[in-house]
Amino acid sequence: MGAMQPTRPGRPDPRAQAQQAQLAASLAGAVDLAAVKARSEAAARAQAAPPPSAAAPAGAPGSAVVDVTEATFQTEVLDRSFQVPVVLDLWAEWCGPCKQLSPVLERLTAEGGGSWVLAKVDVDANPALAQGLRVQGIPAVKAVWQGQLVAEFTGAIPEEQARQFVTELVRATTGGAVPGAAEGEDDGLEDPRLDAAEAALERGDLEAAEAAYAAILEAEPDHPVAGLALSQVRLIRRAEDAGPDAVAQADAAPDDVAAQTRAADFLLGTGDVEGAFARLVDTVRRTAGEDRDAARVHLVGLFDVVGAEDPRVVAARRQLMAALY
Repeated sequence: MGAMQPTRPGRPDPRAQAQQAQLAASLAGAVDLAAVKARSEAAARAQAAPPPSAAAPAGAPGSAVVDVTEATFQTEVLDRSFQVPVVLDLWAEWCGPCKQLSPVLERLTAEGGGSWVLAKVDVDANPALAQGLRVQGIPAVKAVWQGQLVAEFTGAIPEEQARQFVTELVRATTGGAVPGAAEGEDDGLEDPRLDAAEAALERGDLEAAEAAYAAILEAEPDHPVAGLALSQVRLIRRAEDAGPDAVAQADAAPDDVAAQTRAADFLLGTGDVEGAFARLVDTVRRTAGEDRDAARVHLVGLFDVVGAEDPRVVAARRQLMAALY
């Protein structure tokens, strides 16, 4: 995915799987079933952490301006990004333009009053972090929201442009609400419905989690998290129901489309994305009529769970087109 324009953070895409993997293995990917759990754990830690404070001294934990290292990246950036957007300022001592941009960002953070956090990363002291974040040149600024990279720009930009970047980022994420602000303000994060769904996941009660996500979607069809979470939970349930014998059963009955879709669910649930896709593309190639349509619809549903941007989806979509025409 190309870098977004500095003035347009855009909506965070819960499916930005490729970027999630870069940011942290701990939140790696929509299909890794542990990711649903990692997400809810990070969100839970963020709920427990004190909200960022513009009053805390810069650099101190809980401050709106923090210096981040590889050791503190998980807590100060990933976990924190479930509370408020976190803007990474990637800099180095020798970089002249960094010395122009950093003070501007710090000033904007103070103005933000805790509605977003500035996390400063010295790329010389944290080379692995810089590499993991795919830093090409500095100064580089990357915005993180709910464990995902949602916007970025490189180079020192004028204060007005930097202010616009931050304003649009906050508007596209929390709408500017500060965690722990007056009760009754909807800050988009303190969503008790999501808490209930994630608590059910924690307990391993997939049925309750599915019901909770479905209820959110019914009330709010465009909910940014519930749709994908619901498809993931449904896939986990189908993968569990299919069980480890699903693949052998499907191999024994190559013409049974239902057996092939069960095997694909099981494979996807255990992380074999390519194997799941290949099996259904092959089924589409071999079948006709309603059978073929059932296999195609199921495959497209799996594409949605993995995410349209994922290179494995892009490749499988091409194979599907070739199989259909």
